[in-house]
Amino acid sequence: TGIYSAIEEHTEPYQFWTRTKLDTETQHVEVYEIEGNIFRLKINEITPLKPRYEVPDVLIKEPSSLRLTILEKDADKLVLACASKDQQLHITINPFQIQFVSKDEMVLSINSNDLLYFEQLQPPLLGIVGGEVQNTWRAEKDQDDLGLWEEKFGNFLDIKANGPSSIGLDFSLHGFQHVYGIPQHAETLLLKNTSNEDVYRLYNLDVFGYRIHSKMGIYGSVPLLLAHKPDRTIGVFWLNSSETLVEITTKAVLPSQIPDVSKQRVLPQTDVCWMSESGIIDSFILMGPSPFDIFKQYAQLTGTQALPPLFSLGYHQCRWNYVDEKDVEGVDTGFDVFNIPYDVMWLDIEHTDGKRYFTWDKETFGNPKRMQKKILMKKKRKLVVILDPHIKVDPLYTIYSQGKERGYFVKDRKGGDFEGICWPGSSSYLDFTNPKVRDWYAELFAFKTYKGSTEILFAWNDMNEPSVFRGAELTMQKDAVHYGNWEHREVHNLYGFYQQMATAEGLIRRSGNLERPFVLTRSFFAGSQRYGAVWTGDNKAEWSYLKISIPMLLTLSIAGISFCGADVGGFVGDPEPELFVRWYQAGALQPFFRGHANMHTKRREPWLFGEKNTQIIRAAIKERYSLLPYLYSLFYQAHTTAEPVMRPIWVEFPKQLEAFGIEDEYMLGKALLVHPVTEPKVTTVSILLPGSEEIWYDFRKFSCLKTQGILKIPVTLDNIPVIQRGGTIIPLKTSVGKSTEWMVDVPYELRAALDSKESAAGELYLDDGHSFQYLHEKQFLLRKFTFYQNVFSSRHADGDPRYHTKCKVEQITILGMKKQPSTVTASGKNKKVAFTYDAKNSVLILQKLSLHVGKDWELHIQ
Repeated sequence: TGIYSAIEEHTEPYQFWTRTKLDTETQHVEVYEIEGNIFRLKINEITPLKPRYEVPDVLIKEPSSLRLTILEKDADKLVLACASKDQQLHITINPFQIQFVSKDEMVLSINSNDLLYFEQLQPPLLGIVGGEVQNTWRAEKDQDDLGLWEEKFGNFLDIKANGPSSIGLDFSLHGFQHVYGIPQHAETLLLKNTSNEDVYRLYNLDVFGYRIHSKMGIYGSVPLLLAHKPDRTIGVFWLNSSETLVEITTKAVLPSQIPDVSKQRVLPQTDVCWMSESGIIDSFILMGPSPFDIFKQYAQLTGTQALPPLFSLGYHQCRWNYVDEKDVEGVDTGFDVFNIPYDVMWLDIEHTDGKRYFTWDKETFGNPKRMQKKILMKKKRKLVVILDPHIKVDPLYTIYSQGKERGYFVKDRKGGDFEGICWPGSSSYLDFTNPKVRDWYAELFAFKTYKGSTEILFAWNDMNEPSVFRGAELTMQKDAVHYGNWEHREVHNLYGFYQQMATAEGLIRRSGNLERPFVLTRSFFAGSQRYGAVWTGDNKAEWSYLKISIPMLLTLSIAGISFCGADVGGFVGDPEPELFVRWYQAGALQPFFRGHANMHTKRREPWLFGEKNTQIIRAAIKERYSLLPYLYSLFYQAHTTAEPVMRPIWVEFPKQLEAFGIEDEYMLGKALLVHPVTEPKVTTVSILLPGSEEIWYDFRKFSCLKTQGILKIPVTLDNIPVIQRGGTIIPLKTSVGKSTEWMVDVPYELRAALDSKESAAGELYLDDGHSFQYLHEKQFLLRKFTFYQNVFSSRHADGDPRYHTKCKVEQITILGMKKQPSTVTASGKNKKVAFTYDAKNSVLILQKLSLHVGKDWELHIQ
């Protein structure tokens, strides 16, 4: 009866105790149902020697639980009814197991392979004195035991003061064989069976020119796994920031709950075992059932993608390093000379005074304010500078001396400041896990403190895994000590998350809480989407890295981080011209678009590969700028409803089995299918056009593509296949300026592609592009466009429109219009509208329009 003591009182969450095979001590188990079809399982020691680490700040709030109802109980089993009446939890105590049943079908079970383990914290051994291992240790413990309490990595010794504290638990996903997520790895979109291979590792590391098709951890980690089958998607979110390993095994099973052998059929099952070095078991089961439900459920826990300022969706030009102000001016002028739009100039580590962040090299960047105001601001462009977390050990460097005086650096196990080697030489590392450090760091962005900065300067957090040259695996030792006396092993994967949080806060504060920040981070964790953008790190200028960038970005996107991109051209090495062109064509149709290169590479501004290649790159970048209204609207959807900007084909076509492993093409929103060319000398590409009832149109030629399934499309170097889905309307700008700010009042074109019912719909989101007024004052427009029964209409889609714009819709293009109309009239004025009709391609173009974007209107086609 003791097992049910808490349950009898109908407390929330339901609590019970269980014994694991691997431990003689007891654990405390809590099971919650959370609103939105989410479940939470927490397992901790009942009476730990000291508190075990529980990840803070990642969840946007502590979720409240719903009441579960007891349907059935006996000495060893409990059946609970969930908020959705067709779902139940079946809990057995010995052996401990939880089954999630939906509509009498087992969807997921926990610990069905009996792999739950939970290593208890232990009192320090007599052999550890003052954080050092003494010789008495070896007299008391044999060599095997010693290996559990200390680990050697080269010359580094990691001492576990309270012994090993790892945890693990298995999840069986019934009927699922396609699993996705757990970035970041240079791997396929579809996660692989690890039975005979390395397991997936989540451990943030600085890996220069990382290896492709490796499951080792690289710069960031999101411990979210999705499983999908035609009728359901589910997710498992493992909230733990220590080093984590994920084993995946897919097998065929006969369901035991069907007693009639004649009705049994073999079903797939994927077993996922999570193992973390420390902390507690804190896992969330996202029950979907659709992919978009999963995205919303995960965002309900960790937040949505921050709405970026519009300029940050333009093109970014970066290099390690633009050497001085004259170099910056020359590159900036080059974009105008070659008529290529761009928005942001970037400065890497060499712009600082000896790698002291928040400073400028007096010789090469002696007048940074002039550079920003006279070169960039004058042309409505921005600047991003690098700000790494390591701080040069130099008593004359104000940031170091203040950090030292206030105790703001991570400590070593003996209590001194942890010191490691990084770009400046000997460095200390700010402890961003400390709220006071984050608050102080945010204040460093004030104009009076950050000399030479202006309102157009934004931030880039690099090396924040954290990277420690000559460190074990080039990172901080696990027994370094953070705020709250937590060891680094507990918080490792959170370090970059916290730096980006502090940086974003600093930029917001700098503006008096009025302006949206832009912060790019290399290291990240669950929830990093709330603070800015992420990129895929130090890739190589090779075709294989262009190819792998697509599944890498798709994986980030379905794990909540929509604002992601890969360095165009490859960071390491010199790209051949064809690769360079193909990478621009791909990057222009991905969320974050930045060209970047290593200091050891040849210069590669977009106009340096000959006139023909410059022309093609210019066209790709200009197309990106014309598509910005659509992209910005997608980011608004990501921000409000958690829909990924860039998404795998299966997300839009969840029942189409052939789409489940597709990773060489993707959807940009609901409307555009993009197929980058990722191999040299290609003349045709094979594209899957999904959906048996769908109609697809060539985005540039307007022609209807009749085939469903696999279609071979001829390609030249000039462009990559971009295909518009029937039933969609895409807003575009009719012309392109030097940067996004030059385009504010440029008119719109609406491009409608008709579906099999000869209808289409789409949205346009519009605000000032830079402030929080959209949020605090509701100053935005959300327009809904529809074409139905030969009427094209515009309506406001959300509340009372408070944002005012002069912009007009100047042209409407309708693809798939089978008959030439006799007249087109605008409602209200009954005014005739000029049009042209292309009978061969069934395209109607309505011209010389002057339809106000912010007002309701209708066009009638007869």
